[in-house]
Amino acid sequence: MIPFAYVRGRSASDAQRALADAGAAPAQFLAGGTNVIDLLKIGVVTPELLVDIGDLQEPLGIADAPDALRLGAGVRMAEAADHPAIRRDWAVLHESLSQAASQQIRQMASLGGNVLQRTRCNYFRDVSWACNKRTPGAGCSAFDGVNRRLAVLGVSEHCIANYPGDFAIALVALEAEVDTRLPDGSTRSFPFEQLHRSPGDTPHLETTLAPAELIVAFRVPRGPWLQRSLYLKVRDRESYDFALASAAVAIELQDGIVASARIGLGGLVARPWRSREAEAALVGQRLDEASARAAAEAAFAAAVVREGTAFKPELGRRTLVRAVLEAARKDPIAQGTTP
Repeated sequence: MIPFAYVRGRSASDAQRALADAGAAPAQFLAGGTNVIDLLKIGVVTPELLVDIGDLQEPLGIADAPDALRLGAGVRMAEAADHPAIRRDWAVLHESLSQAASQQIRQMASLGGNVLQRTRCNYFRDVSWACNKRTPGAGCSAFDGVNRRLAVLGVSEHCIANYPGDFAIALVALEAEVDTRLPDGSTRSFPFEQLHRSPGDTPHLETTLAPAELIVAFRVPRGPWLQRSLYLKVRDRESYDFALASAAVAIELQDGIVASARIGLGGLVARPWRSREAEAALVGQRLDEASARAAAEAAFAAAVVREGTAFKPELGRRTLVRAVLEAARKDPIAQGTTP
C-alpha cells in the first residue's frame, strides 16, 4: 500500500474544502471504505489524500413521505434494508440491499459509497494487465481474456467492464433523483440515471460528478408501479457474490393489463441500466409469458457479446421474464398503509 495523507471531515464543507485544496494531486472521499480500501491495498487506486466523510456532523437519515422516500447518502446499507417503511412499501429497494455483498459489508457501506463503487473486471484489479480504465489508451485485456462475468449492454470498443452493484439498479428503475452539494456550497438535483457514464472512449471517467462534488441524498418518488415490485438476482452462488444477471421490476396492473412499468437491469451492464425498450413493450399488453418474453427480447436487442459472454443475453432475458412474471403474481401493495 502506498503512503497517503488522511483527513477526517467534520462537516460537508470541511470535507469538500480538504479535497479541493488537494488541487491536481490524486484525492478522494472515504465513507464506509469497503471498495476504496480494497482497491488501495492492491495498488489499483493510488490517492495521495483520503478525506473521511463517514462521520459528518449533519448526516441525513431516512424520511418516508407520501410522495417520495428520501435516503441520506451516509445511511448504511443495513440500516436502509431493515427500515420498516422500506421493508413494507419498497420491496425492490429492500431486496436489492439485502442481497448485496455480506451482512458485515452492509453494516459498513454507505448508500452513497455503494452506488459509486467502481465498474470493474479482474484485469482492472490486476495492475500487471493492460486496462483502459486504469491507464487510458493502454488497451483492454478483457476483450480476448476471461470475460464471462462482464457486460453486454452499454459497452464500448474500449471497455467491457461490468457495474457490479444492486441498489443502483433499483434506483435507476424507480426514476430516483440525486441531491448533491458542490464545493461552493450550492446544490443541484438530477436524475439518478445521469449519474453514471457509459465507457465510450473514456472508461476511466465513470460518473458525471464534478471534482469534490458530494452526494447528499437520494429521492425516490412513489408511484402506482410500486404495487408490485421485486429485485431478482441470479448468481453463481447463493450469497456474497455479484450478479451474473439481475432485474429490478416495478409494475402497475389494471385488470391484467400493464398500465405502467419500471425496469432496471444489472449483472451484465456497463452502468446502472434502465430498459425503456422493455417497458414500452410491456405497457398496454396483457401480462403473460409471451408479453414478458417480448419485453425481454427488446431489452437485449442491442447486446454486444464476446466469446465468454455469449450466454449472457439469454440469461438476461430469462431473468427478466422470471422477474416480471413473479412481480405480476404478487399481491398489490397499498402504498403508504400499514399491514
